[in-house]
Amino acid sequence: MFGTSGIRGRVGSEVTAELALSVGRALASTGYERVVVGRDVRESGRMLERALVAGVTECGGDAIGVGVEPTPTIARYVGEVDVDAGVAITASHNPPEDNGIKLWSPSGQAFDERKKREIAEAVEGEAFDLADWNGVGERTAASDARERHAAVLREALADAPVDELSVVVDVGNGTGRVTADVLDAVGCDVETLNGQRDGGFPGRPSEPTAENCATARALVESTDADLGILHDGDADRMLAVDEEGAFVGGDALLALFGRREVGEGDRVAVPVDTSLAVADAVSERGGDVVYTPVGDVFVAERAAEPGVVFGGEPSGAWIWPDETLCPDGPLAACRLAAVVADDGPLSALVDELPRYPIRRDAVRTERKGAVMDRVREIADEEYAEVQTLDGVRIDTDRGWFLVRASGTEPLVRLTAEARDEDDADALFAEAKELVERAR
Repeated sequence: MFGTSGIRGRVGSEVTAELALSVGRALASTGYERVVVGRDVRESGRMLERALVAGVTECGGDAIGVGVEPTPTIARYVGEVDVDAGVAITASHNPPEDNGIKLWSPSGQAFDERKKREIAEAVEGEAFDLADWNGVGERTAASDARERHAAVLREALADAPVDELSVVVDVGNGTGRVTADVLDAVGCDVETLNGQRDGGFPGRPSEPTAENCATARALVESTDADLGILHDGDADRMLAVDEEGAFVGGDALLALFGRREVGEGDRVAVPVDTSLAVADAVSERGGDVVYTPVGDVFVAERAAEPGVVFGGEPSGAWIWPDETLCPDGPLAACRLAAVVADDGPLSALVDELPRYPIRRDAVRTERKGAVMDRVREIADEEYAEVQTLDGVRIDTDRGWFLVRASGTEPLVRLTAEARDEDDADALFAEAKELVERAR
């Protein structure tokens, strides 16, 4: 039922009102008596929200609706008010025909494996504690979640000369307008793209890739803006464009943020598909990286440990554990704006980072579990050292490659990296051949 990013799938087949009702019932029946509920811009979210709230209240719980808001706004609010859990109804960067349900703890961390298993077992066993006629819960509305989040964002910009910045914010027709609003409020010259909320994502696909955000890149370059900010549909992700219109990917941002956060002996939590450049950048400042499975919940778990000062994923999820354990795209945008205002331009900051050739792709398959089982078998037979923290990672004296099943889509993802272009190509070809043999 749950993947690495909660429940996610096609509306009407995998994600239904019946499922949302059951999840709501399960939450209230397993001790989560007060629940914050919000959603992204997808039209199907209306139906799923109503069903989930009905399940919570039917089992005696109370639901507090915050409306259409970024996922980090929802997750943060859980820890700021007296509630037991939060629900973001979102499929994040997935296409419009998908939706999902992601559950949050008061710490800002997504439900871990134990908590997800507890909910899944209640749903599958229909172990619901339906309330008597006079014990049904209530639904109330809250209007202060966005302003609470905005106050944190303004604080992140308080000491930087951002009033001299020109910023393009590509909202992606999603919920990330709070980024543009706050940057404008503190004096930035802000221009937005795809600012109209529309769950069909007509302006561009929700995932903020270089290809999908070509218009934002062109706008930054043509207007001499200092920075471009790119969000996905629920604004838990943030990627960027430098002042020359070049896409700044997740590995570069992870290295940039990581080296600014660490001191001697500090650690940065990163997933196993992260570039070697991040480890090298962090080590220059006396820090180290600790690896996790792919998924923000796993990064958040490590980020909560002593000595871990930052966590992130190349996909664009950024976690400052002293703030919250949820990935916060608007906070990342504001912190990046402050960095550029203080030390920019962004292109020069990126040029200072170590950079190695990395290759990423994915193979679509409806049999990803079986394919990965066979990949492990072949790898165990043919390689001396096989790491299986998440998928199959092979380290060699030339570099490394990783084969892992996507937690949210019918894909097997491939990553390869080396310090030399030819070696990166060769390792990527080796990874792809391994998957083809396993199909």
